Amino acid sequence: MQDRIKYWKGIEELENASEFEKHAHNEFPEFLPINEVEGGESVSNGKTRRRDFLKLLGFSMAAVSLASCEAPVRKAIPYLNKPVDVEPGIANWYASTFYLNGDYNSILVKTREGRPIKIEPNPSSGLTPLGTSPKAQGSLLGLYDTNRLRYPLKAGKEAKWEDVDKEIRSRLSNVSGKVAFVSSTIISPSTQKLIKEFGSRFGNFEHVTYDVNSASGLLQANGGVIPGYDFSKANIIVSINADFLGTWVAPVPFAKQYIQNRKLNPDNPTMSRHYQFETILSLTGSNADVRVPIKPSDEAAVVTALHNAITGRGASSTAVDAKIMAAAVKDLQANSGRALVVSGSNDPGVQAMVKAINTALGADGTTIDTAAPYYVKQGNDAAMIRLIEEMNAGSVGAVFFYNANPAYNHPLAARVAAGLKKVGLKVSFADRVEETAKLADFVTPDHHYLESWNDFEPKKGFLSLSQPVISPIFTTRQMQDSLLAWSEQKTEFYEYLRNNWRTVATGKFDEAWEKVVHDGVLENGSSLMNITPSTAAASTSVRKVQPAAIEAVLYEKVSVGCGELINNPWLQELPDPVSKATWGNYVAMPRLMAEEMGIVQGDVLKVTFANNESIELPALVQPGQANGTVAIAMGYGRDLESMPVAKGLGANAFPIATVNDNAVLYTSGVKLEKTNATSPIAQTQTHHTIMDRIVVQENTFAKYKENPKEVTEYIRIATHSGPAKPAAISLWDDYEYKNHHWGMVIDLNSCIGCGACTMSCNVENNIPVVGKAEVLMRREMHWMRIDRYYSAKEHEPKDYAEMEHPADNPSVIFQPMLCQHCNHAPCETVCPVAATMHSSEGINQMAYNRCVGTRYCANNCPYKVRRFNWFAYANNDKFGFNEPMNNDLGKMVLNPDVTVRGRGVMEKCSFCVQRVQLGKLEAKRENRRPKDGEIVTACAQSCPTEAIVFGDMKDPESRISKILSRQQGERAFHVLEELNVQPNVTYLTKIRNLA
Repeated sequence: MQDRIKYWKGIEELENASEFEKHAHNEFPEFLPINEVEGGESVSNGKTRRRDFLKLLGFSMAAVSLASCEAPVRKAIPYLNKPVDVEPGIANWYASTFYLNGDYNSILVKTREGRPIKIEPNPSSGLTPLGTSPKAQGSLLGLYDTNRLRYPLKAGKEAKWEDVDKEIRSRLSNVSGKVAFVSSTIISPSTQKLIKEFGSRFGNFEHVTYDVNSASGLLQANGGVIPGYDFSKANIIVSINADFLGTWVAPVPFAKQYIQNRKLNPDNPTMSRHYQFETILSLTGSNADVRVPIKPSDEAAVVTALHNAITGRGASSTAVDAKIMAAAVKDLQANSGRALVVSGSNDPGVQAMVKAINTALGADGTTIDTAAPYYVKQGNDAAMIRLIEEMNAGSVGAVFFYNANPAYNHPLAARVAAGLKKVGLKVSFADRVEETAKLADFVTPDHHYLESWNDFEPKKGFLSLSQPVISPIFTTRQMQDSLLAWSEQKTEFYEYLRNNWRTVATGKFDEAWEKVVHDGVLENGSSLMNITPSTAAASTSVRKVQPAAIEAVLYEKVSVGCGELINNPWLQELPDPVSKATWGNYVAMPRLMAEEMGIVQGDVLKVTFANNESIELPALVQPGQANGTVAIAMGYGRDLESMPVAKGLGANAFPIATVNDNAVLYTSGVKLEKTNATSPIAQTQTHHTIMDRIVVQENTFAKYKENPKEVTEYIRIATHSGPAKPAAISLWDDYEYKNHHWGMVIDLNSCIGCGACTMSCNVENNIPVVGKAEVLMRREMHWMRIDRYYSAKEHEPKDYAEMEHPADNPSVIFQPMLCQHCNHAPCETVCPVAATMHSSEGINQMAYNRCVGTRYCANNCPYKVRRFNWFAYANNDKFGFNEPMNNDLGKMVLNPDVTVRGRGVMEKCSFCVQRVQLGKLEAKRENRRPKDGEIVTACAQSCPTEAIVFGDMKDPESRISKILSRQQGERAFHVLEELNVQPNVTYLTKIRNLA
């Protein structure tokens, strides 16, 4: 008898077969066959396996198993009316707060079986009731990062808390010289009070606040506080290098305000006009109606020209086109009391002029709420520079670092490192061994914020709390409890916090306290922050930025910020809103400059700074950037074992920042040299224009006011009997929806492109990270992407290919793109195993167990929104970025209501069907239909501008039905409507208020 042919029994047996390893190695050289690795580590040939993002984070499930099975700290109060004890299958929600470097969100934290798995906005908040930032969403993963320290360190070695406490107390009792506490901005009133009390027992104590992306100049010009900007009341907005929708001051509250005057109401068509003068093409500049590129050395001249024109001092010269400047001045003057000017400059002199402009325009008390300043930035550049010199002079006896890493991210980092050698006691509260913690005598790791009690006051009169939603995973301790322990106090910070709130929680305190913890916010006008605005006049002298042949700008990325979240793979793989680049930084430069220098994208450049330090990074050609400038993102270039995800990514660009008369300026002149190397940039989008196809639609506000029904182009199909709508001709049978018909409306006027929806979708639906190499091969797994389109350089070119090139200063449209859940879905037609099918409620569903991975559906999808799992990213340590999940701490972050897909399976947006089913079940238990707004997709819930509306189109009273009935014939359109696939996702045309 012939030997029976051996077949693989399943995918798991296949992945371990040597034949499969061989073929995989041929296609993906960065992955080694089994016989070339030992225990998954590096071997003598210097090659390593690619690691899953959870592996890179060093996750181990054992450390958290007990913590997650316990209820959170006994004093925590669930947001919903559920018992504190864990109920299997039932979610508990806790109100808390996320704050990092000015990025503030009042949030709700969803826990399942004791594990936090999702963050959503807190609708009880008056400041951030809508949406979250991408960083707030992604911060959840940091909780499960075992590169966080698990215990305190003494001289770099593990120590016990009691021993560390004893020695620190002893050394503090004999300290000689100044005691300094260095932190980033703290918006916790109770923490600020505690730090002050801690320092009161020393003869010479100073709390120095240092922000990486500093607003010190803005603070000096406005008496030590950030003005209470209110973009919702501004008809005219002029911004000079202030990315207020992305990274400047308070982007989530500002986005909510900004979009209120951008949403169009057909009954009362009004819309703000936004001018943006800036160097890089920022997220805010991408949304502007009128955008003007300027060099950093021109910034002061632009502000001066506005100042002189508005205050009646006459015209002054500037590099900006005179017509645009005149239009901006005219609009500002015509909208006195309804105008707002902001600047991202850190020069106190420039900010003093901006303040004078706003005063002359009558902004105080209207577009600037003088009674409610922001507290999210409090950094004092001069104080930090003075402390660095005092450390080098040997006059500092002890220094504490809390959420501050100046040995890496300060322009005088080398002076910081040298000065610390002369300080007798150095203590860091860092959660891992980073650049400053390396130099400390003791590292006393702080809790993750989801393990902590704290309070916050981001804006005067807006108080919020955070509470622990899980017991501490490691042997860490909250910074505040450490200060209390070293002060010989036996009080826990929880009691300290409660006592400090007795003055603002009115009525019976215990009842009032429980309500505040339950709601997460207290906004009755009370304030706890003890900041007295200064009445001293700020310096009006402008720090001169020397013009240079090539001027460099240091900027903050929307996803990873100043580098605090650089070890987070979710955020690393989130594309930059404008460049669409992931996994690293680069030298962004305008097209004209690149052509003149003979540089193409991916060429590695040597960038030499004014201090003769140099770095090497690939070039990225960025339309819209001012000519003669380059821009590099901060936060990269980390070479730390405690940050394995970030290790080897990009280069440290902080040397661009310079100190000028005690102010940190984020620009300098640089030299560029081409090297012989190339390095590809992992972008999720490499096509830039729509080539005049009707993919996105835009028009002007003037045309909209003239006739709203003519701003959107509708496709018509010519037939023998004349023009007809596409829906009139079909090869498919129509579906009849008897109960529910789920759909979505996306307003392109409201979408600012921030990426919060993409990140929220990733977290909710267990979407894996694939890594830089896979992104380069176009294998990212995001179910929801935000396509970014530039206006073309030519619209009617002789050569059709010219339409692919963006304009040098393009207008920009962001378009969230997800599965369109077509009523006539092309994917359903071609699937040979009916894995993709249509539900009775209009949702295009995937039966993952039925899918055999033919990819016919992806080939037949006109929107390219279906993702194929090339590897078992979620549970395979041989390929991609994931190790086995059955013994991972990373497993704790997964949503148990969503299937974790395996290799060879097609996946895509499901309209968060798990949420739909839960909402229907809850309504059924109460014998009613779901109410509008009860069922919300993750993307819609996390959008800070309400650009996405989800609902039941069969419910005539639903919000989506009312929007569609009002907008049909006006701004509503379907993408690629001519295909007649009848999507259940409708878009609203982008409208620009051009000058």
